[in-house]
Amino acid sequence: MTWVLDLHNVSVRRGEKNILDDVSWQIAEGERWVVLGRNGAGKTTLLQIASARMHPTTGTVTILGSQLGRVDVFELRPRIGLASAALAERIPPSEIVSDVVLTAAYAVTGRWREAYEELDQARADDLLAAFGVAHLAQRRFGTLSEGERKRVQIARALMTDPELLLLDEPAAGLDLGGREELVGALAELAAYPQSPVLVLVTHHVEEIPPGFTHVMLMRDGGIHIAGPVEDVLTDAHLSAAFGLDLEVTRTGDRWSARAAQRATRSGGHSG
Repeated sequence: MTWVLDLHNVSVRRGEKNILDDVSWQIAEGERWVVLGRNGAGKTTLLQIASARMHPTTGTVTILGSQLGRVDVFELRPRIGLASAALAERIPPSEIVSDVVLTAAYAVTGRWREAYEELDQARADDLLAAFGVAHLAQRRFGTLSEGERKRVQIARALMTDPELLLLDEPAAGLDLGGREELVGALAELAAYPQSPVLVLVTHHVEEIPPGFTHVMLMRDGGIHIAGPVEDVLTDAHLSAAFGLDLEVTRTGDRWSARAAQRATRSGGHSG
């Protein structure tokens, strides 16, 4: 099988610490993955590797058929959509929303003297409309709410019609309404057959959109377990990954988790 993403024995070492430790992971066409784990588990570093923004210390990484170290990453990166807090910080607050999306065609942030075709502008407009923010096209990015910014960032990530879309904690900082709107938008994206392969990094089970097919649980820079959603999201697996006794609940096509209820003992005395 030709994998969309293939990591083999990948480690990333900084000083004396392995941020990623011997990770092997394959993603096939049509799959939608969620990566869960505690802070410091290695999730963001994993996405930096998967987006060709970082090379591993050891191991091999093949993305869309090209091996890191043997490919021009500047030709590879436009085939990969990425939405992350680090990328968002590079977007000038004064940038017009339409240009935030449009400049992804050249893999830059901040419009300068690039020339864009009418088809590029039409695609940017269509993507903003698809995520419900077309009315913000002429607003400045810095004036948007957090939820609006997240939608614009995902529209930007899709601008080049990528074959792989990586979303690093897209619901972070959103209130309940904003989170649910975003989850709904991602569920629609997951259900669309022409959508790219999706990888969503999050801390929260509640943020897993309907239609996502696989889950990876990370712990201490490694993979605790990975596989189909129903096999991985169990009390035992989630508790081990987060180091806390957790109960997992599924209601319809949504998941939730909370600390397990401890039995209490009540005593009395007779008189």
